[in-house]
Amino acid sequence: MKKIIFALALAFAASLCARAQEVVSLPMPNSGKVVIRLMFRNGSVADPKGKEGLTMLTASLLTEGSTKNYSTAALQKTMYPWAARMGSFVDKEVSIIGFECPTLYLNEFYALVKEVLLNPAFDSSDVERVRSNQKNFVDEVIRQSSDEEYGKKYLEYILFKGTPYQHLKQGTSAGISSITIDDIKNHYRNYFTRNNVMIGIAGEFPLEFPSQLKQDLQGLSGATPEFFRSVVPPVNKGMNVTIISKPGALGSAISAGFPLELNRSGDYFAALMVANSWLGEHRKSYSRLYQKIREARSMNYGDYTYIEWYEGGGGNMLPPAGTPRSMNYFSIWLRPVQTAKGLKGQYEELKDLRVGHAPFAMRMALHEMNELIENGMSEEDFQQTRNFLRSYSKLYVESMSKKLGYALDSRFYGRTDWIQELDVLLSNLTREQVNAIMKKYWRTGDLQWVIVTDESEVEPLVKTFKDGLPAPMSYSNGLKASLTKEILAEDEIINVYPFSVNTVTVINSDKTFQGE
Repeated sequence: MKKIIFALALAFAASLCARAQEVVSLPMPNSGKVVIRLMFRNGSVADPKGKEGLTMLTASLLTEGSTKNYSTAALQKTMYPWAARMGSFVDKEVSIIGFECPTLYLNEFYALVKEVLLNPAFDSSDVERVRSNQKNFVDEVIRQSSDEEYGKKYLEYILFKGTPYQHLKQGTSAGISSITIDDIKNHYRNYFTRNNVMIGIAGEFPLEFPSQLKQDLQGLSGATPEFFRSVVPPVNKGMNVTIISKPGALGSAISAGFPLELNRSGDYFAALMVANSWLGEHRKSYSRLYQKIREARSMNYGDYTYIEWYEGGGGNMLPPAGTPRSMNYFSIWLRPVQTAKGLKGQYEELKDLRVGHAPFAMRMALHEMNELIENGMSEEDFQQTRNFLRSYSKLYVESMSKKLGYALDSRFYGRTDWIQELDVLLSNLTREQVNAIMKKYWRTGDLQWVIVTDESEVEPLVKTFKDGLPAPMSYSNGLKASLTKEILAEDEIINVYPFSVNTVTVINSDKTFQGE
């Protein structure tokens, strides 16, 4: 696997190097708007050791800080009448600096765009303001705002430990604190350069504008950064469970996954998309896990699976652009299920309950995935899911900004137009190919599990996994009376379904993401 990953990474590095300063132009006459996206090949993987968070801090200061000629307040005041905006977004391997404005004010706004990109001040007051917000996210927000996002981010930490993918894009508490203004200036000079940027423009703009933007970006540093070349994740053999003990957690948020050496650059990625969509398409009630865990048993809000990182899963209904990665991972997201403490507080008949719903939900997800791999998709399921994806994927580019974002992502993967190419790949796909790709790439025996849960649930979970105890499903009397005999019979199968765990690790919530 390591040879495959390394070869993929080298191919991506060569592809991006060749595409530096490429202009992706999507003219849309009469749209009345202009969108500019600059994709820099850096991302959080470019953070130096001990300075984790530097790339995001630098990118944020470009669009949230002052310039040599404008204060932050002056920039905002000048842009306000134009309804213009700017912002940055950093992922693992790219940083996006984006600008949008009505065509009517393009000339005036573009003067500010150049000022922001070419003359950042990196003023100490701006640095401390943005640093404080970023550190607060790492120290507090990630733990307090969403247990689901928290668990997914810690899963990445586990899957990619020892690699540049490990730390949060926002960095570590220690890393952010150690960053100096000189670090920021050097990072801007060395990693936000004319030699690692791809230029995207969409909307209604003058014919000569793309060339003008490309020429003006020659004002960026001429440094040639060392392109990120490989992610070789650790080999985690067998299933392992990490429990994050969080006082006051209202449920058990569950994530699981394993590295996946396949991405959009490979044609068979489309095959895995079909299998994944049937099993757990994001926010879709037809998917298997949703039907089994939420619909049939009313255990939680939703249950989904992914074959690449899905940014903002809690808020986005459609997969956003801007997170292209040379290394992906398969993941399961089981939205919080109830703890024993929560269930006992609601139902008198469950007052003697030992453990909550997490062990059952995890066994159910593992069972359904194994059944799909072993038996494959039926022809009917294959046809319906493939046809759904051929229509659904076109919604990914429903807006001008999204269309441009996917165009830039396409170039990252060595493609021209992923959405159009995906439609062709899906149309030529067979059920046999889907079933074969599942067997080749999905390794359920190596799933790494992360559970964010209340401290009261920790010891019962540890005992369940370490001792290999059954995981009976617990219902209120009212709900159980409404269930079919088929569901209750299936519960007995899941209760004792094999779930062999190598290790169980417990970590207190205040000890995560402090520094590697």
